[in-house]
Amino acid sequence: MRLASIALVLCLTSAPACAQAQESAPFYRGKTIRIVISTGVAGGYAEYARVIAEHMGRHIAGNPGFIVQSMPGAGGLQAANYLFAQAPQDGATIGIVHSSVPLAPLWGSKGVRFDTLKFNWLGSLDRVDGMCISWNASPIKTWADMLTKEMTVGSSGAGSQMETYPAILNKLFGTKIKVIAGYKDGVAVYIAMERGELDGRCGGQLTVIKSTRPHWLTERKIAVPILIAQKRSPEFPDTPTVMEFVKDVPTRQQLDLVTLTQGLDRPVMLPPGVGAERVRELRAAFDATMADIAFRADIERRSLHVDPVRGEEMAKAFERAFALPPEIIVGAREMMAGR
Repeated sequence: MRLASIALVLCLTSAPACAQAQESAPFYRGKTIRIVISTGVAGGYAEYARVIAEHMGRHIAGNPGFIVQSMPGAGGLQAANYLFAQAPQDGATIGIVHSSVPLAPLWGSKGVRFDTLKFNWLGSLDRVDGMCISWNASPIKTWADMLTKEMTVGSSGAGSQMETYPAILNKLFGTKIKVIAGYKDGVAVYIAMERGELDGRCGGQLTVIKSTRPHWLTERKIAVPILIAQKRSPEFPDTPTVMEFVKDVPTRQQLDLVTLTQGLDRPVMLPPGVGAERVRELRAAFDATMADIAFRADIERRSLHVDPVRGEEMAKAFERAFALPPEIIVGAREMMAGR
């Protein structure tokens, strides 16, 4: 009370002293940080966002509150476009978007209205291998089945892994994958699989399945015919990877580029105009949250997984990707388009 009284007297008698007191207060005190996610409210992205919302404020001066806002659409591009051009650039809006989004400008994806290298990357939450899965009622069980039988998979929009991975497999190996677009998000695709509307789905999704549908694994509800990864997974030792069937160096380089964001899964960023000091503050808070014992315990309790990458490392990885020789980028783009 005595300190409050002194501060009040200072503000009444000295405007400069009052201004100085206000400037010394943490920017985030009394504020709410909004986390914009590029998916619906029922999937893995929302789960991760809610855990961050519960823990990250403790690592920011002023202890701000957090809210999560869903902004699905166009395979994650709608949220990315909003964060780039329309979101407030004061550090009070954070985005978590599809891992496929950062490289969308390289692929010439329709609807891209952002520059990846101008985002302020705070970090990524996980690293995950890509895969195609099939429902147990589907005739697709193995890689050989994918080469000889049509497989229908769902997609939430162009540019997402749900569309790019099928295009790559059809182009390189002659699989017979048919993409059914128009689903709101990955969860809607899972529901369609359960209903028998689809054979399966392609993308990076094991963490989500473990969190939201663990019985799919324990009850063998799904098969995993192929991994889009560098090496086999100990969880699916009999499932081959695409790299086992690649023989030439250019194709391998193109696949390395296409799968780059698997190691930067669930990327977290700030709009491009946020000041450098605030970016440093939030990067430090993100790193501290990833190491927080309570955060880790909450992640484990929800059957999620974190294997984070720092924001500075992400920014350098994207810079290297965008600086690759044009022939590698064009080749990867044509591969993803199925041409």
